[in-house]
Amino acid sequence: MDPKEFLKLNPIVHAPIRLAVLSILISVDNANFSYLKEATGSSDGNLSTHLSKLEASGYIAIEKKFVGKKPQTLCSITSAGKEALLQHIAQLETIIAAQKE
Repeated sequence: MDPKEFLKLNPIVHAPIRLAVLSILISVDNANFSYLKEATGSSDGNLSTHLSKLEASGYIAIEKKFVGKKPQTLCSITSAGKEALLQHIAQLETIIAAQKE
């Protein structure tokens, strides 16, 4: 297998927490920060950093609002995020298939 295949992996998507976030968001309309934090086992600051990178890449949309007097952060995957995740999965499948040959 050509080692360059590994270089085709999207570094924004490939990071474990970002991959987990996108994998969660692709199957729901949106998820709040607390849920994503618990699901990924991340700290507030670490998750916030990863969400910012995903948002800057156009892979997720972040909506901040108040429910009563409590702030709430909702995240949803964008069409670009869905495409990036699906391409990443396809590339991983290519790498796996090559290992089986």
